[in-house]
Amino acid sequence: MPDSVTVEFKVHFGRGPAGRREARLGDAPDATAVPAGSVPRVARLMALAIRCEELVRRGGITDYAELAELGHVTRARMTQIMNLLNLAPIIQEEILFLPRTTSGRDPVGERDLRPITSVVDWREQRRLWKALSANTTSRGLRGVPDPKGRRPSQTHAVLLARVPAAV
Repeated sequence: MPDSVTVEFKVHFGRGPAGRREARLGDAPDATAVPAGSVPRVARLMALAIRCEELVRRGGITDYAELAELGHVTRARMTQIMNLLNLAPIIQEEILFLPRTTSGRDPVGERDLRPITSVVDWREQRRLWKALSANTTSRGLRGVPDPKGRRPSQTHAVLLARVPAAV
C-alpha cells in the first residue's frame, strides 16, 4: 500500500456569507462577465415594487402593511415604493432599463418621480418623464422642471391639484 495519496483539483477563493473568504471548487469565474457600474437605485426599487405586487396578488402577503413589516420599512416608505406602479408601463420599462451608473449619483431618483406618479393621465406622465429625462445633470435631478420657474415642491403641489379627489 502506498504511504501517501495526492489529490489534485482546481480551487478559487470567493466571498461567502457575511463577506468571509471561502475556497470554491473549479476555475475562477471570468472577471469581465460583470458589467461596470451599478444598477440605478430607482430601477431596483421598480423591480421590487413589481415583485411585491406579485406577492400580494398571489396571496402570499395580505397587504402592503405586512410587506412594510417584512421589509423593515415604514408603511409610508412602502407606499412610496409601490406608487412607482402608478407610472405608465412605457416609463416603468425605461426605468428598469436605465443605464448603469459608473460614477457619481444616479441621474434619476425615486423622489424625482413622486410628482409624476401622482398624475393619472399616462400622456401627461410621459410628457413629464421626457422633461425629467431631458433635465438630467451630473449631480442628479431635484424635481420636475416647471415652465413657470416654480421650485420642485411647488410643482408637486400643482401636479397634485390636477388629480381629482376621488382618485
